[in-house]
Amino acid sequence: MTTEAAADTIDLTVMYAAHDAFRRDLERLGEAAADGTAFTPQVRAGWDNFRNQLHIHHTAEDSDLWPRVERKVDGRPRDIALLAEMEAEHARLDPQLTAVDAALKNRSAELSGLVRSLASTLDDHLAHEEESALPLIQEVLTTADWGAFTGRIRKTQGLRGAALFVPWIVDGAPPADRARFLGALPPPVRILNQLFWEGGYRRRGLWRA
Repeated sequence: MTTEAAADTIDLTVMYAAHDAFRRDLERLGEAAADGTAFTPQVRAGWDNFRNQLHIHHTAEDSDLWPRVERKVDGRPRDIALLAEMEAEHARLDPQLTAVDAALKNRSAELSGLVRSLASTLDDHLAHEEESALPLIQEVLTTADWGAFTGRIRKTQGLRGAALFVPWIVDGAPPADRARFLGALPPPVRILNQLFWEGGYRRRGLWRA
């Protein structure tokens, strides 16, 4: 670990909160598939948002985060292999996402099983990332490195994307988790969320059959 990296502590609050939101949405989809409400417009809108949020998250990791970490661990084969595993796990999710999407469009009776399979694969990946990749990130990246990565996501999302992302994260979150996530955001973002974004998000009715 470099002296610069050792002096930095990266705040991973938003990363963990996003992981929790991904898990929560697939749980909601599984419940909707079980109770027969999965084919409603609101559930479909929830799924579409989930896919978009996951796409932004994983694309930024593959294009910016993992290469950034790889440059820091040059000559460390085990860490290089871990980063390759992260990308491979992302790729394994793609056909499962496509299968669930098709099942929703076609009102397939196989939806419940496909959602369970996707949820298992995604949860395994998120757990692997949390147990191995995030500690490596904390070890080798600086806060400036992390800021460059999160800045890429913010640029991709833009203000309109942030207006959906922030209230989506806290939708149904326990009070302590909600407070922790919002506390990690700049004060202007918290104000925008309180005054405008959460109300707009609720009016979308995502996942509400």
